[in-house]
Amino acid sequence: MTANNLDRAMPLEAGDDKREGRRGSLLLPFPSKIKMARPSANRQEKMRILEALLFAAPEPLDQAALAQHFAEDEDISALLEELRELYATRGVNLVRVAGKWAFRTADDLAFLLEREAVEQRRLSRAALETLAIIAYHQPVTRAEIEEIRGVSTSKGTLDVLLETGWIKLRGRRRAPGRPLTYGTTEQFLGHFGFDSIQDLPGLSELKGAGLLDANLPAGFVMPNPDDAPDLREDEDPLEDELGEEGESSEDDKGESPR
Repeated sequence: MTANNLDRAMPLEAGDDKREGRRGSLLLPFPSKIKMARPSANRQEKMRILEALLFAAPEPLDQAALAQHFAEDEDISALLEELRELYATRGVNLVRVAGKWAFRTADDLAFLLEREAVEQRRLSRAALETLAIIAYHQPVTRAEIEEIRGVSTSKGTLDVLLETGWIKLRGRRRAPGRPLTYGTTEQFLGHFGFDSIQDLPGLSELKGAGLLDANLPAGFVMPNPDDAPDLREDEDPLEDELGEEGESSEDDKGESPR
């Protein structure tokens, strides 16, 4: 390229339309004036940060905890979804349980870890029925559980479920005797792989699995499970009532035959 061609290719300074015999000058900053800005972390680096946080965490992390390590305007949801897709075909998967995120062994490889897995104590039929009733009907009292089951419920059964961490005491019903109310926990969701309590199987799924009689009574409906932590209008907080003298309820008294 000749000097004349180069001159035509370069833009002139502002206001120098007539050129006046002067050569055009570049509108680029002089190298000494260039400020080198520190580059922001690229998307791959952000994914690596998420991987490290989730891998090292002893328990599932919610989105708010992860967001503390990023800029305020960062779309954490999009990063998590992308990371989940990335690990979808790997030996470990990124899953969401109880509204939180964690790495879990892929379901089809679980058999490889059977020897290392901690054996869970098998629950009795009564405990499983009680757990299901609490999950679908919470908040529910012991008397209400017995009414649904049609048989008495041993206090030991509720104690076993409390020890597993799958159910919890919520409050006291505003009723005579002020009975205790029960609900499920995040550990319950995590153990059974549910993101929320609404993921519990519905009527058609239970029928398909043979867990419900096909000939159900007319008007039979499944309750809409709700594990919201806020107490209902008919519930009072527990506070320190369990340790106060003179306080008693149907759950504190000895079990009576039905």
